[in-house]
Amino acid sequence: NVTPSNQAESLAIRHGKGGSKLSHTHEQQYYFVLQSLTLWREIMGNFFRLWWLAEEDLLDERNPYRLANTGQGIQRCQSAPRVSKAMSEILSVVKAKVGRWIGLSVVHLGDRDVPNALIFIDKYTQVPRLLGPIARTLDEIDRLAEDSDLNVYMEENFGGKEKLRKLILADYFRHGFDGSGDDGGSCIDGRLTSTWNWCSRLEKKSFHSIFMLTGFQGFDGDFRE
Repeated sequence: NVTPSNQAESLAIRHGKGGSKLSHTHEQQYYFVLQSLTLWREIMGNFFRLWWLAEEDLLDERNPYRLANTGQGIQRCQSAPRVSKAMSEILSVVKAKVGRWIGLSVVHLGDRDVPNALIFIDKYTQVPRLLGPIARTLDEIDRLAEDSDLNVYMEENFGGKEKLRKLILADYFRHGFDGSGDDGGSCIDGRLTSTWNWCSRLEKKSFHSIFMLTGFQGFDGDFRE
């Protein structure tokens, strides 16, 4: 909702508070999250095409690479004009859908943040791996509530299953999109970095136990078998 029903559900963030590197009102953060998730959905829907274009850029003999120290070791730095063009088209679609744009719309490609098209593709393969467990946990809360003891646990610690859902979503929407992380910020790539940063700190959240009760094993999948 663009207007929060109470302070606990406000998505407002302030630079320096809770590790945030951005300052947004609730309404600004609402649109910032909405446009980010909409963008990721569009990228996933175009992923096969982006992957094909990435290979075209990487193997183009007219598009040589150079080795450079990006701060994360020696990387193959190479421009990706085909992927860049496709991302510009995707961004235009997203901007038309959300109607309002908050933050930067810079897509890093061929620089120290995203040295080449292969790293770009690898970065966005993380989207379902990060969002999948969050969505699965939210879906599983109703099943947990069918157990009387777990229902009491959720009531006593979180105020019930609906408040628990809102707590998880509000925390993720605030701190999963707050510009935090090594190369975070409001740019296109920084948004995903912030979500990765939130996921890496999940064990410190008050609701980590709920994730574990739903069978969560980590954001890299289940390695028990």
